[in-house]
Amino acid sequence: MSKPYSEDDFSGLIIEDRSWRLKEISDLKNAIRRADEGLQRVLLRALVTICYAHWEGYIRIAARKYLEHVALRKFQYEELDRQFRRNYFLPRLAALSTSRSSLTERCALVDDILDSADRRFSRPNETLINTKANLSSDVFADICLVCGIPTEPFTDEATFIDIILLKRRNEIAHGEDTFVAIDDLDDLADKTVALMRSFGDLLENRVYLKEYRAKAA
Repeated sequence: MSKPYSEDDFSGLIIEDRSWRLKEISDLKNAIRRADEGLQRVLLRALVTICYAHWEGYIRIAARKYLEHVALRKFQYEELDRQFRRNYFLPRLAALSTSRSSLTERCALVDDILDSADRRFSRPNETLINTKANLSSDVFADICLVCGIPTEPFTDEATFIDIILLKRRNEIAHGEDTFVAIDDLDDLADKTVALMRSFGDLLENRVYLKEYRAKAA
């Protein structure tokens, strides 16, 4: 996959990635409608796993491409939204919290934070975009925070993400005989697609409107 140098590059990359995913969901949805009752049962279970896979895969790729796009601008941290500087230090904070760090090490971290304004953001830390193979609403909220995306547009879909997508996907992946009703077909496919589109749209807005830049005092 090429690099998102320009705003149009970024938009094209995430739309291209989303398009093939949406086509697979649509094709499987159409196949379910044409299938007999026995085959529908199998394909509906497959649809749960496909929807979850594309939900996780798209969020991860779109978020990483967004951070890469901003990194390619090579702005100083003082020129960027504060979240980018937070992102830079989050891994070190996590490391300190799990180790018996000395006072000297903690002071050094504080000094680095205070002196970081003129450093340039030129390489995103991809470990911050970690779906953990279980993209729950909480994990998704963390990714939104890292990207500077508001979580409010997705609050009402937490149950769908955690129960319909993730829990059912895990049950099916672990060999459980989870039943998926044909009445759930439209809701499952359409809500997954809507979530992906909404996240992509919010990222595109940040890119085109340059909302990743620091706000003037």
